[in-house]
Amino acid sequence: MKALRIYAGERARSHIQMQGLQPQDIRVVPAAAGGPKGLILQPLDQHLFANWLPQGQHEVHLIGASIGAWRMATALMDDPRHAFELFAHGYISQHYEPEPGKRMPSPQRVSEGFGQALDGLFGPHIQTLLTHPRYRLHVLTSRGRQILRRPGKVQTAVGMGGLALGNVLSRRSVGMFLERTVFSSHGAKLPVPLIDQPTRYVALSEANFKPAIQASCSIPFWLDPVRDIPGAVKGAHWDGGLIDYHLHWNYNAMDQGLVLYPHFQKHVIPGWLDKSLKWRHKATPALSNMVLLAPNPDWVRTLPQGKLPDRNDFTGMDVHTRIRIWTEAVAQSQQLADEWMQWLERGCPSDQVHAL
Repeated sequence: MKALRIYAGERARSHIQMQGLQPQDIRVVPAAAGGPKGLILQPLDQHLFANWLPQGQHEVHLIGASIGAWRMATALMDDPRHAFELFAHGYISQHYEPEPGKRMPSPQRVSEGFGQALDGLFGPHIQTLLTHPRYRLHVLTSRGRQILRRPGKVQTAVGMGGLALGNVLSRRSVGMFLERTVFSSHGAKLPVPLIDQPTRYVALSEANFKPAIQASCSIPFWLDPVRDIPGAVKGAHWDGGLIDYHLHWNYNAMDQGLVLYPHFQKHVIPGWLDKSLKWRHKATPALSNMVLLAPNPDWVRTLPQGKLPDRNDFTGMDVHTRIRIWTEAVAQSQQLADEWMQWLERGCPSDQVHAL
């Protein structure tokens, strides 16, 4: 059974039909939030960043929210193949013991452990990552506004409830509660215009690199927000996926280049709270210049437990079972990378590209 499906928007399909696909065609690589689901992309990430994209000599923008920010920062390491192995091992091995008398670990304990994991992977390499000669990293966070600016437990619950209700009525209401912050290396400007939500831009530096990535991964109620990130507006910064779950942006407005999106599904969902709002899952003309690589849903059903790894596994399985199952799923996902390489070697046949 085929594991990989290649999707493309109208412009991207036309490009592939006429010219195939070369590393120099790619200008943007987005990386979605979605927690452990992103683990399935490890072999694809390794091939893209260790073998294929380095064949080009041009600037590429890597944009990530939540686990996507962690993945894209990993891509900047000197040895990305090895770095992605360390990333996956570290993510899979996460385990946080609850405090005495508690059933679940507190957000504070999870945040502390997660910060240690970031230190272990990136600690001595941050300056090297920030000065990568070709890649421009953009890390997304969601800064709390109004009641979420300085949240406690009650304020967070009320604020997130208001956010969810407002989002059902209109995605623009998200801006009443959250403001997108884009932390960018080299002071690089995003090649994609962002006018859908209130947005601020901050230079990524040694002082805010780790806080920005930790904030981008700080899921409400699971981790604490990161407060007062250096260089950014003061306040609490939450998971970047709250606003930009799958980064459904207006890429078609880019003046050149294509978007290559290694993703764990076909749908590019705008915000985390849109997961249950099926009418917001459809592709739009904004994705016309996108090539999206995703697992075949039928192949996903052959994985352990018949699904992708997900956040519920942290509570639905004992730690040893979870680690074993996630490790097996990542090993099986090598088929995704193998089929991608085979498609490239065959000259990028356009009849194997599905409409996005």
